[in-house]
Parts: sequence; structure tokens; C-alpha cells
Amino acid sequence: MTVRIAALVGSLRAGSVTRIASREALAEAERLGAETDLIDLREFDLPMYDPDASDAGDAVALKSRLRDADAVVLGTPMYHGSYSSPIKVAIDYSGFDEFENTTVGLLAVAGGSFPITALEHLRSTMRALDAWVLPHQAAIPNASSTVADGEIVDEDIAERVRTLGRRVVQYANIEPDPLSFEGAHNVKEVEDT
Repeated sequence: MTVRIAALVGSLRAGSVTRIASREALAEAERLGAETDLIDLREFDLPMYDPDASDAGDAVALKSRLRDADAVVLGTPMYHGSYSSPIKVAIDYSGFDEFENTTVGLLAVAGGSFPITALEHLRSTMRALDAWVLPHQAAIPNASSTVADGEIVDEDIAERVRTLGRRVVQYANIEPDPLSFEGAHNVKEVEDT
């Protein structure tokens, strides 16, 4: 069975390092035989989320592509210590149907120091949606010195991103463990709602 990996790019910048890194992660996933889908939010019409218009713009297409994936890489630039508003809006249009029990890999890019808080915020958000978030994450600091001519030139960072691509394939179809306390608790929560 072929694994399907999507990367959701939460940057609207034309020369986005987040997009470059997301492509690198997907290239590694393809090398391992996965089908891939780069979901570039520059190509979507997603107005600010309004719960009374939850299928506005391209929301239906976005949700469909996320649901078709066995695993998702969330890529974001770090803005003011957190993740970007485009990825926030995309996640707001999505929900449990797109992320529950789905393997999610995290990638964050910063112009300065490590984008740890952006990764922590994404991890918390995905855990709230009952996604299975990989322990391995890719942080890209000092983005302008990491990329040249559309390629990651820092080999350590490139390997970190490729490892993320390998891990999303490796764990794409992981099943929650219902025998664990947390697994049994989550199953009960789902049954009660």
C-alpha cells in the first residue's frame, strides 16, 4: 500500500524557506516510495475563519487534500514567537476529521534563533486535535544563511529536514495504543461525544 504524505506550507512569501524545506521533506518521502502533495497556501483562497461560513473559499478543497494524506508535515515561519496566521487559518478550517489519529511532522523556520516556540505551539494545537505528532521536528534558524538558490546549503539542517521526511513515511500508519491509559481514555472520550 502506498503511503500518502502532504506538506502544508504556512508561508505566503514568494521565496519562502518554509516552502523550500517542505519540498525537501517531501522529496525524501518520495525517495522512500510515498506519494506526496505540497499544499501551498499561496494557492488557496482562505478568508479569516468564520464558524458560520466554515466552507468559505477553498476550505473544502483544503480539507479534502488533508484527509487524503496518511501523514502531514506542517511547515511554518515563526512570526512573533509563534506560527504564521496562514497556517492558523488553515488549521481553523480543518479539525478532527483532518488530523485525529493522523501522523504529523513539524517544521519551523526563523530568520534568527531557533523557532522552538512556534514548534511548541503547533505541537500543542495538533495534540488538541488528537494528532500523533512525531517526536522528531525540524527547526531551521538563520534562514537567510541556510538557503541559497532555492536549496538548503547547510548540510546538518538539510539532514534534519530529510529525517523528518523519512519519519513521516515510517510512522504514517501508526495506530494509537488502546491498551495504554491515554489510549483507553481517548477511546472513551470519543465514544462519549
